[in-house]
Amino acid sequence: MIQSANKLHYTLRFVSAMCFIGHGAFGIITKQIWCNYFAVFGIDQATAFHLMPWLGTVDILMGISLLLYPTRAILLWLVIWGTLTALLRPLSGENFAETIERAGNYGAPLTLLILTGISGKTFKDWFNKISPNILTDEKTLVAGATCLRVVVFLLLTGHGWLNLVEKKGLMGQYTALGFSNPAQVAHIVGIFELAAAAMVLIKPLRPVLIALLIWKMGTELFYPKWEIFEWIERGGSYGSILALWFMLPRTSAQTSKKSLSTQ
Repeated sequence: MIQSANKLHYTLRFVSAMCFIGHGAFGIITKQIWCNYFAVFGIDQATAFHLMPWLGTVDILMGISLLLYPTRAILLWLVIWGTLTALLRPLSGENFAETIERAGNYGAPLTLLILTGISGKTFKDWFNKISPNILTDEKTLVAGATCLRVVVFLLLTGHGWLNLVEKKGLMGQYTALGFSNPAQVAHIVGIFELAAAAMVLIKPLRPVLIALLIWKMGTELFYPKWEIFEWIERGGSYGSILALWFMLPRTSAQTSKKSLSTQ
């Protein structure tokens, strides 16, 4: 149990840091599309370009702090900030699928926050370093597993939805990969991801989760520009799938054997 707890802790902690380090890198690079998100608050383009590196630096520092000295306060901030930045996309005119496709950004730190325990904590507890040994009650473990299932469901549903509506960026990826009919490819991928999302929500299976992990880690490398930062930023997607894999029993036979041994 302690070994599994350590794996869960370090997986969710590392990938949550990846999200914000990758996101911060785009702030320092001054990604053009960020201007649309600043515009939601009435901030003009010139000011947006001035603020981007500052916000990007804060994101990177938060990610590094999670690696070096993880606290519940940092995790809570990452959940709030990850949710806000995801919501800015539909608020700026993009498809709502963009928000749920980024569920890993706010879902990974949220799951770790749930597993480390938040009820009954004093103000000081929120700033104490959290232990990698997630030794908690069954109810909390179930809540963490449920959170992960919903997160993986959302990120797969969001990406599948974007394929079905033929998002321009995805069409460009499929064209660059040599597909003559990118729209058809997008529809096939979209249906596959929606079916996978439903399976994860209803009955996740370890072999399927490994296949989905490989799928996500591979397909997120297809961005035509700054692909390494795009891949890093989506660490929450891979980490949520992997963490859910850790939380599931290895086989039904092993589960039955364990049940018999306790009788």
